[in-house]
Amino acid sequence: MLMQPKKTKYRKYYKPRVLPKASSQTQNLGPFSSLNLVALESAYLNGRQIEAARQGIRRKLKRRGRLKILMLPDIGISNKSSGARMGKGKGKVSHWVGALASGRTIFQLTGISLKEGIPALQCGANKLPLKLKICQQ
Repeated sequence: MLMQPKKTKYRKYYKPRVLPKASSQTQNLGPFSSLNLVALESAYLNGRQIEAARQGIRRKLKRRGRLKILMLPDIGISNKSSGARMGKGKGKVSHWVGALASGRTIFQLTGISLKEGIPALQCGANKLPLKLKICQQ
């Protein structure tokens, strides 16, 4: 299951140039206790990276608990084939990326003990190309 939006306002977007700014606000995720995977730096994550992390977490947990993905790749990145000549318009959308500011939560895990949840989130964090930390709320 590749992550991408069902419908967008425009078919093609400009390529993102600047990394998202760090948000000074903290995310309020709810009153119940949960484990969160929080980004320590800004980055763009594509759908394949998020899906790989999700699968790693689910495999460690053996499908117990509830995993929420709080990020959706919603920016389409297009490119033309290498042999195409100049002109003839913009290329097809090749993959989708999502902007992730530092301090934002990517995954939220509930209904699981700390002993089982921390290694699972660590496995998912190893699949992503940025610094992350595991927080308990």
